[in-house]
Amino acid sequence: MKVPLSSASLTNKEKKIINKIFDSKRLALGSYLNKFEEITKSYFSVKDAIVVNSGTSALHLILRSLDIKENEGMIVTPFTFIASSNVALFERAHPVFIDIDPFNYNIDLKKIEESLKDKKHPLWNRIKNLKNIKFFMGVDVFGQPIDWDNAIEICKKNDWKIVEDSCEAIGAKYKDRFAGTFGEAGTFAFYPNKQITTGEGGMIITNNIEIGKLCRSMANQGRGDSSEWLEHVRLGYNYRMDELSAGLGYIQMKRLDEILDKREKVANNYYELFKDEERIILPKIEQYTTRMSWFVFVIRLSLDWIAKFTDIPEYVRKIDLPLYMKNREQWKELLKNIKGITYKVIEKLNKKGVQSKNYFSPIHLQKFYRDLYGYEEGDYPITELISSLTIAIPFYTDLTIEEQKYVVDTVKAILDEFEKK
Repeated sequence: MKVPLSSASLTNKEKKIINKIFDSKRLALGSYLNKFEEITKSYFSVKDAIVVNSGTSALHLILRSLDIKENEGMIVTPFTFIASSNVALFERAHPVFIDIDPFNYNIDLKKIEESLKDKKHPLWNRIKNLKNIKFFMGVDVFGQPIDWDNAIEICKKNDWKIVEDSCEAIGAKYKDRFAGTFGEAGTFAFYPNKQITTGEGGMIITNNIEIGKLCRSMANQGRGDSSEWLEHVRLGYNYRMDELSAGLGYIQMKRLDEILDKREKVANNYYELFKDEERIILPKIEQYTTRMSWFVFVIRLSLDWIAKFTDIPEYVRKIDLPLYMKNREQWKELLKNIKGITYKVIEKLNKKGVQSKNYFSPIHLQKFYRDLYGYEEGDYPITELISSLTIAIPFYTDLTIEEQKYVVDTVKAILDEFEKK
């Protein structure tokens, strides 16, 4: 059996709308672009929704609309898709990384003040010409919102503007309030592995009319309110979504609740199938998450199990790590040994038809971040440790229970193989 990592949920409803748009020959700036925005605006009860060609574009436009300036800082997690931090670099600003919670994988809010006060923290050595921190990029990783009450309190105290990256969390709720509605503006993304898809695409939602106006203009080459074809009132981009994609998004948005319910059932199946497997750590859902929007299902290899094959200090097994590591070479070697085991498990899963990948690779250790800032292993130890242990297994809306059983049985069998060596 072969089970892909992800697969979009597409029905005849989507096929019909695509054919209808195809026959109309109106392939850009048509009625379905407006319909997609309107249904999204209504669903989230916001004042404006602006559809664009990617989640990255959405995040970039929000920062532009908030007038982020060169060398200003933006708090963000290093455990996310790279666009969350890259958009600051687009504007010659700096992503300021804060390590993550080792259990829910979102930014560890308790570490913000501690990290910023510690002048020996790597962030102060890595980022040259850092001016005042002005922004907070709250990333709802894997479909789970961050603790927004505490995040908002921190941001108010520091006078930081909030941008919410909910690209992985459409429909998720924090204390019964939708993810994406806590900041100046929020974003969703519609890549084929997301909950709903437009192929490529993104959306901005906001209750700030001025932000919506600016984002809409900049997404469409900086055109003015009149939208005259050759009237440009500001610097803009071609971040528009085409009509075929918008039609697909409109139908997918109508199906969002259905899709999220199905994905929750798939996730619950995994919890049940893995319930007696102590070698695997399953995703932790916080009590404040009143609706999880399942994007991926990421399991983590137990450090107690990994310790059977390589020496792991007790403080590491308990994930009782400092803000940053002092013995860098020892830490780097430990991560190498742990990742070696995790990657072998992933390799074996793929060979047996269970498509799996490591999620996420730390942003600060990506080559051009190392080159730009000089980051190295030990700067954000919890992110680095969690990343060395995580495996995204097949997860999508229409995944069958038979496929899930095969995935789980294969995972267990591979772990058994390691123990027999």
